[in-house]
Amino acid sequence: MPSGPSLRTTDGLHPEQRHREAKRARIATLGVFALCGVARSLWSASLPGVDERLQLSAHQLGLVLLVVGIGSIVAMPAAGRLSDRWTSRRLLRISGPLAALTVVGPALAPGFGLLLVTAFLLGAGLGVLDVAMNAQAIEVEQRFGRPILSSFHGLWSLGGVAGSGVIALGLHLHGSGQALVACGALVVAALSLLPGRALLRPERTAAEQPAGGPSAAGEAGGTAEAAEPVPLRAGLILLLGLTAMAAFLSEGAGYDWAALHARQELGADAATAPLAYTAFAAALTVTRLTSDGLRRRLGPVRGIAWAGAISVLGYALVLLAPHLSTGRLGFAFVGWAVAGAGLATVVPAVFSSLAANEGSVGRGLAWVSTLAYGGNLAGPAVIGLIAGATSLGSAMLLPMAMALTVALLGPIALRATLAPPPARRLQPVNPTLPTR
Repeated sequence: MPSGPSLRTTDGLHPEQRHREAKRARIATLGVFALCGVARSLWSASLPGVDERLQLSAHQLGLVLLVVGIGSIVAMPAAGRLSDRWTSRRLLRISGPLAALTVVGPALAPGFGLLLVTAFLLGAGLGVLDVAMNAQAIEVEQRFGRPILSSFHGLWSLGGVAGSGVIALGLHLHGSGQALVACGALVVAALSLLPGRALLRPERTAAEQPAGGPSAAGEAGGTAEAAEPVPLRAGLILLLGLTAMAAFLSEGAGYDWAALHARQELGADAATAPLAYTAFAAALTVTRLTSDGLRRRLGPVRGIAWAGAISVLGYALVLLAPHLSTGRLGFAFVGWAVAGAGLATVVPAVFSSLAANEGSVGRGLAWVSTLAYGGNLAGPAVIGLIAGATSLGSAMLLPMAMALTVALLGPIALRATLAPPPARRLQPVNPTLPTR
């Protein structure tokens, strides 16, 4: 096969070499998502031990969780700027091991004051890692030229299941909770060093190529001006952020309240109620691992509209279940599974659309993530207040309303984001590169 300039891409690589690099980067980034899921599950698994060791009140425990969320929200905008300045590859190689190590702090904190400090650092570390790994995943998806982002989030969920399972097994064998979490964090930090070399390097634009190089602007038909970044407008970032916020709040309701809803509203016993959470989480994870092909066939706009509508249906089934005379639990479990399957692709679709934010994916991702995590942080408290004033069944109207928001606002946000900016010049597409 000839390998002359006509078969080279803008970064000077042969298409086959470029594809091999993309495959290696995909595997490496999948590993990063899985390790991040393990790290987050280690933090969750350490909470009961921290609570028992420090004798925390419910108020103190809630404050710790709030501080973790605040740490993430504070760190994300800075992470976006660093990702654009340093590249997501470099930021991810630094933030992966450091984020894993921050899990050790809360597990070993000797008092409540130091627990708050380490909880903030934990939230900041995980927030930076979240931005860096999603920015890298967006770049990998761009290189592939087809939707693959949902599978990354599916591996994050599997990592969480694996991490919590290992800790549960260790505790069952009478291991020390602190030692298990600390050792687990050290292992994750060490493993986070492995994917670094395989992560994608940023592609050089035509304006950055050396004169006379295989992808010089003259050969590609582009100009330095055509290659300049075209950042998303603040209004589009807000639309995407609100869509992600609605999805996170609706998703968080399933994680935080599904088991309690089965217990309080449906009369499930203590052994059966957690199956509502299991149905929701399993459906969400399986859908993320298998839905990229469906997203490709439907397209981003129709895909997010269907995702929102399916999750609305799921919550409608959950709300209807307490009013049935028979089969209420099974009906509710189906509802939670349908809601999880619908919500699974929303955040990946929103993040994927940020590829239009050329040259500043990190900053766009950071602000969208900040808004989304704000909803995730406030959601449990708002649902709790509504449940306290009325009932938990009535409070489930809120996540249903958020799912409806996704169905209505999501298509508008993605259509506006993916539309070519009027000021952008048209330029010929290299026929050897995949196009969307």
